[in-house]
Amino acid sequence: MHMELFIQQLINGIALGSIYALTAIGYSMVYGVLELVNFAHGSVYMIGAFLYYMLVVLGGLPWYLGFPIAVIGSGMLGVAYDSIALRPLRRAGMPKFTALISTIGISIVLQNVIFLIMGSETRLFPTFFEGKHLKLGGANILYIQILIVSVSVVCLLLLTFFIKKTKSGMAMRAIAQNSEAAGCMGIASDRIVSITFFLGSSLAALSGILSCMSFRGVDMSVGTTISIKAFAATVLGGVGNLPGAVLGSFIIAVAEILTAGYISSNIRDIAAFIILILILLFKPTGLLGKPMQKKV
Repeated sequence: MHMELFIQQLINGIALGSIYALTAIGYSMVYGVLELVNFAHGSVYMIGAFLYYMLVVLGGLPWYLGFPIAVIGSGMLGVAYDSIALRPLRRAGMPKFTALISTIGISIVLQNVIFLIMGSETRLFPTFFEGKHLKLGGANILYIQILIVSVSVVCLLLLTFFIKKTKSGMAMRAIAQNSEAAGCMGIASDRIVSITFFLGSSLAALSGILSCMSFRGVDMSVGTTISIKAFAATVLGGVGNLPGAVLGSFIIAVAEILTAGYISSNIRDIAAFIILILILLFKPTGLLGKPMQKKV
C-alpha cells in the first residue's frame, strides 16, 4: 500500500515537473542570452491559457486550430514586448536592472489587459480525455499526464536539436558566451534575441495550456505561482543552463508532491524552497551551473 502511494505521488511529481520544466526553460534561455530575469514570463504562461480558452470555448474553434494559434500567438507576444520595451533599452546601453524593472511593468500591463477582457473569476478549462486513466498496479496514470510528459519530452528534444545543430541555435550559444565577440563576427543579435523570446514564450504558453487542462481551471493568478516555481527551478539547476532548469524543475515538483502526500499540503511550497536554499548554500551556482567569470 505504501509503495503504491509512493508510485502514485512520483507519477504526479513527474507530470508537474514537466509543466515546470517547459516554463523554466524559457527563463533559462532568456537569461543565458541576455543575462536578464524575465518577470513577464509568468504572464505569458497565463495569456497562452486564456488565448486557448477564448479561441476554443468562446470562439468555437476546434482544438487542433486553437492550440497552435494560442502557442504561436504567445510566442509573437514575447517578440513584440521585447521589440517595444526591451530592445530600446539594450540599444541605449542601459544597465541590466532597467530591463528587469521593465519586465515587471510588462507583466502588470499584460495581467490588467486580461483582467479587463476576461475578469477575475475562475473559468472551467476544456481538457482532453475527461479524466480517463491507465491502471499501473495500484496507481492511476491520467491520460492528460501522459500527454503532458510526452509533449514536454518532445519539446525538450527538439529544442536541444535546435540549439546544438542549427545556425540560429549556434548563434544563440555564441551570444550567450560573448555577445560583443558574436556581434563582431556578424551575428545579428536582435534577430537571435527575438527567436529566443519567441521560443521561450511559446513554451510558456504550451505549459500554461497543458497545466490548465490538468487542473481544469484558468484565472488571472495561474501565472503567478508557476513563475515563482519555474524561476526557483532555474536557480536550483543553474541559471542559464537548460539541462539544469529541467533537473531543478523535477526536483522541486517531486519534493512538493511528496511533502503534500506524506506530510501536509499546507507546507508543500515551503519544502520546495527549503531544498532550494540548502542546495544553494553548498553550491551557490546551482546543481549544474558554472561559476561566472566577471567580464571587464
